[in-house]
Amino acid sequence: MSETLYIQHFNEQARPLSYYLEKMAGYSALKKALGMSADDIITEVKKSNLRGRGGAGFPTGMKWGFIPKQSSKPKYVVCNADESEPGTFKDRDLMRYTPHLLIEGMLIAGHAIGSSIGYIYIRGEYTREAKLLNAAIEEAYKAGYLGKNILGSGFNFDLTVHRGAGAYICGEETGLLNSLEGRRGEPRVKPPFPAQAGAFGGPTVVNNVETLTNIPFILNNGGDWFAKLGKLEKSGGTRLISISGHVKKPGVYEIAAGSMTIRQIIDQLGGGILGDKKLKAVIPGGSSAPVLTADEIDVVYDIEPLMKIGTMMGSAAMMVVSEDYCVVRLIQRITKFYEHESCGQCTPCREGCKWMEDVIHRILEGHGREQDLNLLLNIADNISGKTLCALGDAAAGPVTSFVKKFRADFEAYIRSGKNAQVHH
Repeated sequence: MSETLYIQHFNEQARPLSYYLEKMAGYSALKKALGMSADDIITEVKKSNLRGRGGAGFPTGMKWGFIPKQSSKPKYVVCNADESEPGTFKDRDLMRYTPHLLIEGMLIAGHAIGSSIGYIYIRGEYTREAKLLNAAIEEAYKAGYLGKNILGSGFNFDLTVHRGAGAYICGEETGLLNSLEGRRGEPRVKPPFPAQAGAFGGPTVVNNVETLTNIPFILNNGGDWFAKLGKLEKSGGTRLISISGHVKKPGVYEIAAGSMTIRQIIDQLGGGILGDKKLKAVIPGGSSAPVLTADEIDVVYDIEPLMKIGTMMGSAAMMVVSEDYCVVRLIQRITKFYEHESCGQCTPCREGCKWMEDVIHRILEGHGREQDLNLLLNIADNISGKTLCALGDAAAGPVTSFVKKFRADFEAYIRSGKNAQVHH
């Protein structure tokens, strides 16, 4: 695509600093940023309509603007590289192939908020990516892009890779910060928000990998240029989509924000349904997004259009389900995941996720009851909106949507037990 900025899968290795400097104008955006005021940088990011690429979709420039100019404590830039949402794998590729792009984005963020310390909190399972990031950071230090008095500007910035231990809850920014500090990875009560009291009690900005890798392009080309790449008023730039499931060409694809419908993405990028079968369902934004039926996919793939029909874009991870796959078994796997990954801090989530998983398991085992479907909806309702973080909603939303939209599949199990005429 003409809007493709940086994804080219040509081998299994990170692009070295020399490639980044020669072929991608590497660190030119940093040089430009060092000659700008912090306010001017934040203004450009606000103009760009760059929204967080981790799931919440919060405007990045606004988030940076919340950081107080004066602080008695150090300020921090933290990259959320804990890519744990099932179905999501685009940040992994960014770290694998263009680690210097992420480093440059973090440097610019640090200069913009007055921070000299950065952390990349990476999912523990990403051993290869952590190694590639550490190698790139070492290159950047040797070349003078990290450390003291960067490029003679007086700006100092140190960057460390911190590996998590495989907890999904640490993808939530305050749970991540607790883990970074060496504490139990569980969400904090908010307020205070990280912008006021984040890592080690200091003002902190937490951004996703993809969000930060967009920053050099914004600085080099201008916020207005980036905003115009997007096709909707509130969403600028491009979006990386992780497409998986029953499609002929799964992978990471980049599109202009708001430029395609879900149907177009499946047909034109994903190559259509595997085996030329019919589509049954689409989970549009990672496993926590409420499911869509085959009749609901003629919707623009962006934050607001998806919200209007009761689901979400989330991490832009599209999971495609064909006609002969058992949706009851699918929601059981999703619910089991959230039951396992609940930190246990909030009673509705701790108890409710386990209860939902038990009920769905009972249905699959052939012991379901007619009242179980309304029971599931009731449990989900008692979780949703009643927890400190979004994991409760992430567990409840899919259950509610699957039961309401594919009730016949659940009823088939309940009527026929294990002999239900539903393909596994």
